[in-house]
Amino acid sequence: MTDVIPEPRYVVSYGGGFFELDPDTGLAAGEGAEHTERWLRATLGAATGLPLPPGGGTDGNVIRLTVDSSVTKDLGTEGYRLAVMPTGVHLAGGGPAGLFWGAQTLRQLLGPDAYRRAPLPGRSWRLPLSHLQDSPRFPWRGLMLDVARHFMPKEGVLRYLDLMAAHKLNVFHFHLTDDQGWRVRIERYPRLTEVGSWRTRTKFGHRASPLWEEKPHGGFYTQDDIREIVAYAAERHITVVPEIDVPGHSQAAIAAYPELGNTDVIDTTSLTVWDSWGISPNVLAPTDNTLRFYEGVFEEVLGLFPSEFVHIGGDECRKDQWRASPAAQARIKELGLADEDELQSWFIGHFAKWLSARGRRLIGWDEILEGGIAEGAAVSSWRGYGGGIAAARAGHDVVMCPEQHVYLDHRQAAGADEPVPIGFVRTLEDVYRFEPVPPGLDESQARRILGTQANVWTEVMEDHARVDYQAFPRLAAFAEVAWSTLPAPGERDFAGFERRMAAHYRRLDALGVAYRPPAGPLPWQQRPGVPGRPIDGPPPNR
Repeated sequence: MTDVIPEPRYVVSYGGGFFELDPDTGLAAGEGAEHTERWLRATLGAATGLPLPPGGGTDGNVIRLTVDSSVTKDLGTEGYRLAVMPTGVHLAGGGPAGLFWGAQTLRQLLGPDAYRRAPLPGRSWRLPLSHLQDSPRFPWRGLMLDVARHFMPKEGVLRYLDLMAAHKLNVFHFHLTDDQGWRVRIERYPRLTEVGSWRTRTKFGHRASPLWEEKPHGGFYTQDDIREIVAYAAERHITVVPEIDVPGHSQAAIAAYPELGNTDVIDTTSLTVWDSWGISPNVLAPTDNTLRFYEGVFEEVLGLFPSEFVHIGGDECRKDQWRASPAAQARIKELGLADEDELQSWFIGHFAKWLSARGRRLIGWDEILEGGIAEGAAVSSWRGYGGGIAAARAGHDVVMCPEQHVYLDHRQAAGADEPVPIGFVRTLEDVYRFEPVPPGLDESQARRILGTQANVWTEVMEDHARVDYQAFPRLAAFAEVAWSTLPAPGERDFAGFERRMAAHYRRLDALGVAYRPPAGPLPWQQRPGVPGRPIDGPPPNR
């Protein structure tokens, strides 16, 4: 009972007995529970080989699913109660989402083999007699996946949605565009994917590495692929928040449509999709043509993604070309702006208003605070706590994702065998002790923290096995931070979490997750001779 991750709020075990599932065990769903019923029957049916017929079963031999307003009152719509009794099981959710999260807990209680896709011989399926009550700490429990630097095919994205659901994460931040690739088909601008979705070669390792993979890399999602991903996520109560990065990180778009760049400074027709890492100097020109172009992009994006929030990036926009551009300088003068920072703020503010007029909300990286932030915009605070604190104090909603704590592309140990070591050492324990609400906020400001998000940037992750290695097991620790109400970081029971992880590793094994073992990377997980970007010492206090 103590191996559930994330840790439930309230657990009582009764005497060591069990409710055993058998071929006659029924699965009964009340109103509003039909979706979770279908998911449980498909998932547990595959793993156990049991039919789980609909209805009441025989002699109370039933798993009963309900949506219950009393749970809503006590635990909210994402809360649930799970009662396992000798005569049957009752899972009640405060809403359909709460019921689904409760079903994830039920699956964990059945043991690691409940995560397989076909039944193993000789297995019995028992739930320990117990009572659980649970609800999440934060409404935003996110994972950002960068598919621009290295493309992840649709099947891999769907797999990660399943992994998110298994950890009760509910926001998938989909980083779709960058200097190194444009990954979503835009029908009115076909060259974004015809040209912008692939590069001729790829830097292997950190940008200072002398190594190259001399073959084309690319891929993109059709609009029907996106619709499928969004629907698959919704069935798992996960919201997909798309990111179209502007005005920096846009070289792939400029390579496809050179008129989007600063044509009075460089020959944009010579640009290609970037094949290295870092921050490209090639940024969007602050022209009406650029605004109209991206309005067209966002019109199609809004038709694909129903999420309240749309992420527009806004980070790491180098302004050297704007300083050198007569057109950009004329724009600054025309608008009565003080400098290039205010020009970027104007650019971001245009899309904040444009999205707001269509019932959506803009969210961007914390650079959007520079030069002034648009009313109603939310901030992803990545450069430490500072941006999130400033935004919360100014009355803006915040998602905390500081690189010093929850950038899962950063290395997990200091050893020389870590594959392509990047950034700071951030161990499983470091992530477990992360606190999303920074000190110094009053009660009203703290309520502006919508939640937290782990970020996975894929410059040095060439396939899903590398993504797995960087994400897990640390994503399990992050999920507990995002879901559970834990003590202060220094008082958290990491030893207890490690004990629960012993069972969780077996679940990850059953799911085929290529996680980093506690003892260090396996031989095939290493990348000998591929240089990374190690940073020694503590992270900067920003």
